[in-house]
Amino acid sequence: MKKVELLAPAGSYESFLGAIHAGTDAVYIGGQKYGARAYAENFTKEEVCLAIRYAHLFKKKLYLTVNTLVREDELWELPAYIRPFYEEGLDGVIVQDFGVFALLREAFPGLELHGSTEMSVTGAYGARFLLEQGASRVVPARELSLAEIRAIKETGIEVEAFIHGAMCYCYSGQCLFSSMLGGRSGNRGRCAQPCRLPYRIIEGRERARERKESYPLSLKDMCTLPFLPELIEAGIDSFKIEGRMKRPEYAAGVTALYRKYIDRYYEAPEKPLVITDGDMEKLRTLYIRSEIQEGYYHRHNGREMITPDKPSYLGADETYLTQIRKEYLENGRKIPVCGKIVLAKDEPVSLELRTTDGGASALCYGQDVQSAQKQPLTREAVEKQLFKMGNTPYELEKLECVIEDGCFLPVKALNDLRRDAVCVLEEAMTAKYRRSALEHVEWERDAQVIAAPETGEPESGIQKPYFSVQIEREGQLAAACEDAEVDRLYLDADLLADWTKRERLLTALSDWKTERTERNLFLVLPYIIRLRDTNYLNILKKEIIPDGLWDGVMIRNLESLQWLREISYGRRIIADAGLYVWNMRAKHFLKGQGIALTAPLECNKTDWHKIGIAGMEAIVYGRSPLMITANCIRKTNGECPVENKKKSAETPLSLQDRYHTDFPVITDCLHCYNIIYNSLPLSLHEYGRSVMQEAPAGIRLSFTTESPREIRDVLACYRGYTAEPWKKRQAAFSYTKGHYKRGAQ
Repeated sequence: MKKVELLAPAGSYESFLGAIHAGTDAVYIGGQKYGARAYAENFTKEEVCLAIRYAHLFKKKLYLTVNTLVREDELWELPAYIRPFYEEGLDGVIVQDFGVFALLREAFPGLELHGSTEMSVTGAYGARFLLEQGASRVVPARELSLAEIRAIKETGIEVEAFIHGAMCYCYSGQCLFSSMLGGRSGNRGRCAQPCRLPYRIIEGRERARERKESYPLSLKDMCTLPFLPELIEAGIDSFKIEGRMKRPEYAAGVTALYRKYIDRYYEAPEKPLVITDGDMEKLRTLYIRSEIQEGYYHRHNGREMITPDKPSYLGADETYLTQIRKEYLENGRKIPVCGKIVLAKDEPVSLELRTTDGGASALCYGQDVQSAQKQPLTREAVEKQLFKMGNTPYELEKLECVIEDGCFLPVKALNDLRRDAVCVLEEAMTAKYRRSALEHVEWERDAQVIAAPETGEPESGIQKPYFSVQIEREGQLAAACEDAEVDRLYLDADLLADWTKRERLLTALSDWKTERTERNLFLVLPYIIRLRDTNYLNILKKEIIPDGLWDGVMIRNLESLQWLREISYGRRIIADAGLYVWNMRAKHFLKGQGIALTAPLECNKTDWHKIGIAGMEAIVYGRSPLMITANCIRKTNGECPVENKKKSAETPLSLQDRYHTDFPVITDCLHCYNIIYNSLPLSLHEYGRSVMQEAPAGIRLSFTTESPREIRDVLACYRGYTAEPWKKRQAAFSYTKGHYKRGAQ
């Protein structure tokens, strides 16, 4: 039986050592660039290389996080950044950005690529896509059930799943909350954690002061120790502990406890795994936020997963922390070796070191042995020096001494010989992991060209883009169709999944399209596709997509992209802004999948120019989705609308922060997720000339919570937006300029 990998976090070299000594199988770390924990201590270049070597000495693996979105001017430095780690034998890289994925795949063909949880893979379709593109492993969304994990595992890709630590409220990679509120992007490793702040839940006509402040977006920390056998038997390849921002004692202590019970399971898999109360209490003392819960493996959501009170960390047990420091940080594991030293007069002294498992050996020669003038060298004196392994990872268990009578060698010579032999042994143990750099001469010379295969300059001249409108509710359709300038209409596919509405909607859409032959209709697929959506996808495939009325679809995730490929969908596909394009490599990667693209929401106009958004669609109006969540605000607030038919998912719902700002919440009961929108819509009505100079293929107005009257006001403001002359416009609505001027950090 292949054993599951235990994967520990390390935000510093001390944490790394603690995790190794506590028994982890692999460690994931971040370097000075490209990591999703920008505020962790992180590792210098030298420390990364040292950690790779040290891990390999203990036959452990080391993975590097390169799991942020990368700007165009940052990407070309990536090959030079990764090269020394690749040569040292780095075992894998955890990646979010499609451009980073494509570049590393080309530049380092022998390097394992792991799809980060920020890629929001939620099922077998997304896993198959990554596998086909060359990924060896995927870290799926934390929100998945064990049944969904098993389905992903059946694709043949390795599965790395979180088993312990803090949890984001939003699907990882889909959160713009910190970015839009304060400019600190979670996709750049700079999340300010607005989910840990207090909010009031306002439902219907309630007034804010009637609601008590709580922490509805703050999840309890996950702990899966009690049902480890179930996770192992689900086929998970790697158990991942969260916590690169936490202290070394956390990494070592949590690793040691999970190591203990994983080993105990494999010793007797047929026996129940009994977790002692004492060990559970130890876990609770290691920086747990309020309480613990089991994550999503056995539930889709629930208010019992939330910390309604202030989500501060519990105090740690200093006695236990001292024990951890002494056992794993100040001391630690040693590699047992045996040795043989030979001293013969007028011959170089020799020392052979061998690992006790026979895996590696080293033979070193030192200075010539002298004849003793006074006191000859004794066995005891030799052993005294050679058994001093000090801070090395080795422990000399046995030493064979062959000493000719009357020999002498200075103590310094013995010490030098010991140090040299240790270095040679380390080289022998790590040599098989290292890679040659010779194969990279060509790409190294042209590193900048590889990273940026074409210029981001827009095409000469300014082409008039098409004008598109996106709607999510049936009541918005009439207002959207009134504007004669609209060339493309995006309709939420969920509206047609309801057969009671389908005929009425299709008639209205057909009438709108026939008014002008160049008009286009696109179906918009859900933000999240899960195993529970199998019947939904079958309805789309059999009853809706084949209708000749549709010119294409909009996708928001890798699940939808791969599903369309597997059903041999032959019409146009456009990716929404959540399939991120922050650099030209990412643009080329996704365009290579046969899809059109949407300009990113977190990039400013300079970034747009560097990427080259010519041919892409730009969102110039709309409430940005700040969070897509499996947990449900309505359920936390009271009862589930599906379980309680008296409750309605249509009743207005919002979160109000401590500044009395309201964030609308939409409950999608068909797919069971929430969308938390920004308090104000993005609007670029002031920047028509600037936007048009980038030559987008189209511009989009995205309507979410707007009433028909509000839609008409917005459309009036944007009338003539794509044609010269661009005039100053007055908005009849409140708005934000988003990141167009500032950009995300």
